[in-house]
Amino acid sequence: MSTLQNKIDFAVILRVKNANPNGDPLNGNRPRTDYSNFGEMTDVSIKRKIRDRLVERYVTLVKDGQPTDGQAIFVQSDDRKIDDARNLRERAEKALGNKLGSDETYALACKTWLDVRAFGQLFALKSNKKSGKKKEDGSDAEGDTGVSIGIRGPVTVQSAFSVEPIDISSVQITKSVSGEGDGTKRGSDTMGMKHRVDQGVYVFYGSMNPQLAGRTDFSDADAESIKKVLPKLFENDESSARPAGSMEVMKVIWWKHSCKSGQYSSAKVHRTLTVKPDGSYDLASLPELVPEEINGF
Repeated sequence: MSTLQNKIDFAVILRVKNANPNGDPLNGNRPRTDYSNFGEMTDVSIKRKIRDRLVERYVTLVKDGQPTDGQAIFVQSDDRKIDDARNLRERAEKALGNKLGSDETYALACKTWLDVRAFGQLFALKSNKKSGKKKEDGSDAEGDTGVSIGIRGPVTVQSAFSVEPIDISSVQITKSVSGEGDGTKRGSDTMGMKHRVDQGVYVFYGSMNPQLAGRTDFSDADAESIKKVLPKLFENDESSARPAGSMEVMKVIWWKHSCKSGQYSSAKVHRTLTVKPDGSYDLASLPELVPEEINGF
């Protein structure tokens, strides 16, 4: 299977209504905003949702009896994982065996996991060997002689920002049952706050680099896999903070260049998209680069 042959840029327009798209744990889990009060979703949270959708795709491939070689996902959510690995180290050891930490780790990890080929991964491995250093009593001392194997992926995703400043509503909530005390009076653990974005349209951008794809063997088929899950980014992602239907992908814009280096810079391509507060948008034209416009699921 050949690696990615054409540079790809993409954009995703999404709508939030009465939901918390990405809470900030350092700010009482309020929806993230920048200093100008524009709503924000981090690139980490977006890639988490992409991985979740790819996990679901993998399960579908298994049920349909289709080939799954290289389609597994390495970084899985604890509540969605499809194996019995308790952590990433255990998952890596089960898949790569005694070759984990060897010169073959890079190639084998890219061959095994789609998200590693796409986004990259850092394998920080501790050593079981002694460092060779001596303690004051002359005995061997443990040292940090492990290795870190960094894989740089070709797919980059930017944080999502709202088109205009957002309004955040906060509601105080109480639980009907106290988790502490004898139950004769309400404890402090029965009180809480919920926050939501009343309404907002967000947009995020991404790119796929063929030069880096050649290092991880990220292929055109892999790019198509990500392209297929982007319109369904928030399906099966419901929670009390994001009720079903409160978040939706409105449009995916997909630019496929005619060469590896790209006909234009990603910045110039992304600037052709102007998103309006109601979710509609304008696309400026670039000679010989025609965007594909894909409806949300």
